[in-house]
Amino acid sequence: MRLASTALAATTLVAALVALPAARAAEAPPQGVLGLQASASAEVAQDLLSVTFSTSRDGPEAAAVQSALKQAVDAALAEARRAARPGQLEVRSGNFSMFPRHSPKGGITGWQGSAEVVVEGRDIAAISQLAGRIQSLTIARVAWGLSREQREKAEADLAAQAIATYRAKAAAYAKQFGYADVVIREVQIMGSEPPPFVPVMARAKTMAMADESLPVEAGKANVTVTVSGSVQMTR
Repeated sequence: MRLASTALAATTLVAALVALPAARAAEAPPQGVLGLQASASAEVAQDLLSVTFSTSRDGPEAAAVQSALKQAVDAALAEARRAARPGQLEVRSGNFSMFPRHSPKGGITGWQGSAEVVVEGRDIAAISQLAGRIQSLTIARVAWGLSREQREKAEADLAAQAIATYRAKAAAYAKQFGYADVVIREVQIMGSEPPPFVPVMARAKTMAMADESLPVEAGKANVTVTVSGSVQMTR
């Protein structure tokens, strides 16, 4: 029994020693692998407009300040809702804040508050006209952005360009290294994610501008698609 056990142990040891080089070979990095990336970019016309209206109030009583803010916001919302259409012109309330005013000795001497209403969508003409009809708030910010549909369409076109460039670069580099062809090993396609809206300069609308449309002009946003990964060069 002892001889059999010794023989079995010796056989196991020999098998392990034989398998070790094979395991090391399997762990060795593959040869002829090329990593690279390619990108395609384009400037796309912005088709989303966002206008933020705001107002502020102050007074000795918090309740009175809050009530005045509510009245101003309600008037703006009522006007905006008459023009609202899903996806084209949407309206929502924005920030609403109240802060106490303190005396040098630390006591509360009054209250300050501010409130916002946000109008955004793809109907640029309707939004600019609505801006002239809202009189209880003033324009605080104007921003442009890309709709999801516009971005996805641009990314689909750019992805095709980036993939074609990626394949051409892979084939060209492989030939320079003395290989005949390439096989895709792994690949990732990533699109850029810019902020949804980019602020632009806007003049505040006063009562003198009532019933005037907001002068706006769309800009362009840069959209980029990047293809990256690795290919196996073959003889």
